[in-house]
Amino acid sequence: MSRSGANLALLLLGGFRTLVDAATVELAARGYDDFRPVHDFAMRAIAAGADSAADLGRRTSVSKQAAAKTIAILVDRGYVSRDADPGDARRKRLRVTPLGFEVLRQGEAIFDELRESWARQIGAAELAALEAQLTKLVGDGAVRPDAPGWVAEDQG
Repeated sequence: MSRSGANLALLLLGGFRTLVDAATVELAARGYDDFRPVHDFAMRAIAAGADSAADLGRRTSVSKQAAAKTIAILVDRGYVSRDADPGDARRKRLRVTPLGFEVLRQGEAIFDELRESWARQIGAAELAALEAQLTKLVGDGAVRPDAPGWVAEDQG
């Protein structure tokens, strides 16, 4: 029985969801129960230079209003701060806080642990081969949620 292209897309999405959901559960177990995947994307964009809701929205392909809401949550939870812009007192700059960088580091460590778990399940060589094939198909660094228009580029 042959598989459809839609099935392949769903398998890839399922792999992504499996990893992200497991990472979210583990982050909660480590004390970050208020952290969601969208927060990771936003903080990486902020660390890469997004310094306003409009800029964050462009970089993560969401509306300015959605970006502003995410920023408010991240500021309220202490993951991001709004600091005075030294060049323009009327403007506030976004900055990932030490707590924000710590949760990002924890998330990266968790993903490394999850990768090791997958390697134990299917074998290190099989996982390396899967990664090599996916890299061949989609390219190195194909998904950069901190880059402007990454969703739009993938649809075009």
